[in-house]
Amino acid sequence: MTPSHNPPLAVAFMLTATLFIAGSMLMAKLLGTDTLGPPLHPLQVSHGRFLFAFILIGSTVAVMRPTLRLTNLRIHIGRTLCGWVGVSLMFAAVAFIPMADATAISFLNPVFGMMLAIPLLGETVGRIRWSAAAIALLGALILLRPTPDSFQPAALLALGAAMALGLELIFIKKLSGREGPLSILFINNALGLTVASLAVVFVWQMPTPAQWAALAGVGGTMACAQACFVNAVARADASFITPFSYLTLVVAAVYDLLIFGVRPDAVSITGAGIIIAGAALLAWREARRAKPRPVTQE
Repeated sequence: MTPSHNPPLAVAFMLTATLFIAGSMLMAKLLGTDTLGPPLHPLQVSHGRFLFAFILIGSTVAVMRPTLRLTNLRIHIGRTLCGWVGVSLMFAAVAFIPMADATAISFLNPVFGMMLAIPLLGETVGRIRWSAAAIALLGALILLRPTPDSFQPAALLALGAAMALGLELIFIKKLSGREGPLSILFINNALGLTVASLAVVFVWQMPTPAQWAALAGVGGTMACAQACFVNAVARADASFITPFSYLTLVVAAVYDLLIFGVRPDAVSITGAGIIIAGAALLAWREARRAKPRPVTQE
């Protein structure tokens, strides 16, 4: 059964996903540095992400026994490859540049997703939603703190991740109306684990016990984030819901405060406020669109 259009529930799913995404980024940062042992290669971190996510989702499938249909294999493969490339590049980026910078750069992907939704999904984006997305993007750029350091080669890894994940959003939207969310997640992680297992052979090293735990954490949090994200885009237009993922930047700042004692400065607070303002404007616009009214041009 295809989920019904429900923007408020879609927002709730997306906001929950931000908690898990920021947590997975934090653990990937620990794995890519020498905090828990010898640094692991990004391809090994992404392999752990798919391995433990598959275990979690596969267990859920075994219990719930949903109907699994592989009727859109090409779309599944495209989505999986984009997702694998995106997370691998992101895990590489956070090992070399600050997590806040990497997160800010990577979360340009909603902008790519919104732009691609127009020609690939046929979605209509009016001036208000364009403006709201621009406001949210401005907040992300403020949090990025543009300096010469922002243009170091590792920053380009995060930009590549944003492009790949923006394209993945289009594949997710194409699948959301054809198959159930759990079926999409299971097939995606099965394919992703296959690709990641082939790639990790060339860089594998034995993780420490702490690294095994962190790898399991990356996989578990990403599986939960995926579940929330797929449910979100299945209930609202991609161009509406994706800018809410900018709030991951706010969650990352909270994690920094709780774990590392790093208090957000004026720049962080300003950027976060602008992001929230853009998301609020999008929510208000979607609520107006849901009400019957005479057709007008925006």
